[in-house]
Amino acid sequence: MRVFVAGASGALGSRLVPQLIDAGHDVIGTHHSPSSAKTLRTLGAKPVMLDVLDADAVRKAVLEGEPEAIVHQATALANVKFSRSLDKAFAKTNQLRTTGTDALLAAAREAGVRRFVAQSFASYRYVREGGPVKTEEDPLDPNPPANTEESWAAMAHLERAVADFGGIALRYGGFYGAANDGWAELVRKQWFPIVGDGGGIVSWIHLEDAAAATVLALEHEGPAIYNIVDDDPAPAREWLPVLAQCLGAKPPRRLPAWLVRLFAGEAAAVTGTAVRGASNAKAKRELGWTLQYPSWRQGFPAVYSAPPNPGPPRPAAPEKAYG
Repeated sequence: MRVFVAGASGALGSRLVPQLIDAGHDVIGTHHSPSSAKTLRTLGAKPVMLDVLDADAVRKAVLEGEPEAIVHQATALANVKFSRSLDKAFAKTNQLRTTGTDALLAAAREAGVRRFVAQSFASYRYVREGGPVKTEEDPLDPNPPANTEESWAAMAHLERAVADFGGIALRYGGFYGAANDGWAELVRKQWFPIVGDGGGIVSWIHLEDAAAATVLALEHEGPAIYNIVDDDPAPAREWLPVLAQCLGAKPPRRLPAWLVRLFAGEAAAVTGTAVRGASNAKAKRELGWTLQYPSWRQGFPAVYSAPPNPGPPRPAAPEKAYG
């Protein structure tokens, strides 16, 4: 198919483009920075500079591109500065998930596009009660922490709009695998503590595995929602020390939940202690998806551990004669 990828130069998009091309698709890739055009050409896509929040420009790009499918991966998370308010940090991404999604869907309808796949999120969103791992059939948290309401509403808007179109929303786990994904800096500086008992569960996904699932989703009919996460949802008290060890960093600090709530906000305390993980069983079953990194336990060392320096080659040992 001819696939129009919004956000093709991002952390996930730049891994998705070559996988789409390897699968036989032609790719039109949008970007927001002039410097990204060369990167997309190198990856094999036709670059189109586009502001996804400009509905007229989106309409023009889609009608001229004549795609058969659209993949919406546009976010504004690169180099984002987190604070007590997740909504403040995610303000532009929330616009892309609401106004941007609406613009892409309107253009898709006018252009006769039948397949639409969009980026959503799994971690932190499921109801904080019952078992530790949730499926797509489980309810989302009806009471998100303070200062996350707008971000939760933006993802809910995206999923409703995509479902109404007949498309597929992919609830990805926490991304890792990019040189600038931000995890390394936070952990090295001990800015990512284990909160309380460290029971908050995160579902991770390597960017290459996320891209592979996205390619497979294009081959399936919607409407549908899939959790795109690895096989190993785990509490912070398990994965955070492993990540620190892989980075050669000091062990993470341990802080009481009340102190984190006071200084970092309710969302940070809830994330560290109470959030639930997500199951990938549906995606594996229906999409035929297999993972290169089934667990962060293999993925973290592969991504973050520097290879040991072997030093200068040693001279060969003299041969010994055995009689």
